[in-house]
Amino acid sequence: MKLTGAEILCESLTRLGVREIFGYPGGAILPVYDALGKSKLHHVLVRHEQGATHMADGYARASGGIGVAMATSGPGATNMVTGIATAMMDSSPVVCITGQVSSKVLGSDAFQEIDITGITMPITKHNVVVTRAEDIARTIREAFLIANSGRPGPVLVDITKDAQQASAEFNWEGSAPKLPPKRIRNNHDQAEFDRAIEMLNTAKRPIILAGHGIMVSGAMRAFEQFVRAGNFPVAMTLLGIGCFPANDPLNLGMMGMHGEAWVNNAIQEADLLIAVGMRFDDRVTGDLRTYAKSARKIHIEIDRSEINKNVQVDAALVGDAREVLERLTPHLQTCDHTAWVRHIAELKGDSAVRDIQSLPDNGHLYAAHVINDIWKETRGEAIVVTDVGQHQMWEAQYYHHNRPRTLITSGGLGTMGFALPAAIGAKFAKPEAEVWVVVGDGGFQMTMSELATIVQEKINIKIAIINNGYLGMVRQWQEFFYDKRYVATPLVAPDFAALANAFGIRGERITKRAEVVPTIRSARESAETVLIDFRVEQEDSVYPMVAAGASLSDMIRRPNNPLVETATEP
Repeated sequence: MKLTGAEILCESLTRLGVREIFGYPGGAILPVYDALGKSKLHHVLVRHEQGATHMADGYARASGGIGVAMATSGPGATNMVTGIATAMMDSSPVVCITGQVSSKVLGSDAFQEIDITGITMPITKHNVVVTRAEDIARTIREAFLIANSGRPGPVLVDITKDAQQASAEFNWEGSAPKLPPKRIRNNHDQAEFDRAIEMLNTAKRPIILAGHGIMVSGAMRAFEQFVRAGNFPVAMTLLGIGCFPANDPLNLGMMGMHGEAWVNNAIQEADLLIAVGMRFDDRVTGDLRTYAKSARKIHIEIDRSEINKNVQVDAALVGDAREVLERLTPHLQTCDHTAWVRHIAELKGDSAVRDIQSLPDNGHLYAAHVINDIWKETRGEAIVVTDVGQHQMWEAQYYHHNRPRTLITSGGLGTMGFALPAAIGAKFAKPEAEVWVVVGDGGFQMTMSELATIVQEKINIKIAIINNGYLGMVRQWQEFFYDKRYVATPLVAPDFAALANAFGIRGERITKRAEVVPTIRSARESAETVLIDFRVEQEDSVYPMVAAGASLSDMIRRPNNPLVETATEP
């Protein structure tokens, strides 16, 4: 069967199980767009190429599959860079396809020519330029294999225009990936494994540090069996939230810079840390010189380069989290850590659970009220996609996730503008799911043009803007560390409800606590997208907080407040 390179690309994507492509056309990719019109693929027209990569990322995170984004050469390709870096930092399998000028003018500074593979080399797992139609099928198959194998990540395939236009025989069976043979190595030697078993069975104060790798490897069931067998308390990274039910008594909550105070204190008192699928990020550890000095450490991690990179460990088990946990669990002896778990409960003190909000109901509307009410009304079953900033941390604290892949957020890169497009991708991945965007007024303005994509695609998501009139997290740092010199953080914004209406989306503006629940319920009853502009307390801060570079023990705590509101289980 002889096809053009563009047709080979579309046929290859279809056979790889792709349903949606998020993209934006242009001259150098136009042959592919012509072929798309004759294919079974559904193209989602974004309003900015960064949105395409975030949508593909959200699709991958919600589905556990691979998201696909597409753009033309030059500015179309460079607009994808932030989204590619976001996916790289959070190990998200995304395949980006870009058009490139014809091979005969490569290197001549032709119109809209850019060396996109050179630009993205540090932020992709792999990238490649394709100049021949006969190489397209194999290259795309390799891209999908690389993106989703080992530690997942983004792959970019740059295809010249003449390769898209030329014709070649399409041989699917003959286009099987021709990658170098996988290097065979022992994931860990027996001495490391035996040492880990000894530490697991003798620890008196163990804590598991549960990371994103548990979900990436599909290890949720194996992880739960491991936790039960060892009776281990579990602390979560931001991206690990959802891998173990929030309502389980052994789930302590989030650790780190804005983690629960009792979790950070318990980590500092632990005699064993069991890190599973996490990379000891600086937002988790604080000052490495004082981090968990009394604890021995076991690191279960698929990426060997992460071992001993930030924290020196006593046993390194390199491999897929599910496989390692399944091998470890039968060797666990019955461990009674009741006294340790009870001690951690005592560390919680008056903040026993985050269902008690240390915020007054005094006529002011707090972001935590809004997020906790969304949790109650959705019964914790929605997919929540957050942007980056204060609202992101409040969501992690006040929305309790019991299921995996229900919190989608930018962790490693901290990309403002991520939430709205990523939620669109998540909705395409899970069309029957209830999807909520939780976004600040700053991040929303970065990608709010994607409201037009929502309208064009006729999809149903709910958008909660936590509007405090500031770049909130930066303002908080200015309050704590720069004597309240609020330089460049007060934020002028449009009337978001009116803006939504202009796009053809129902918009609401909420200023009172009593209006929150009725508006959330009304939005949930709607079969269409609804945007709610929550005008919240302007100078509220996220507590606790560990200052950058400070010890995990040195937390800034919320000032005592005599008025405490109790939120009940949904």
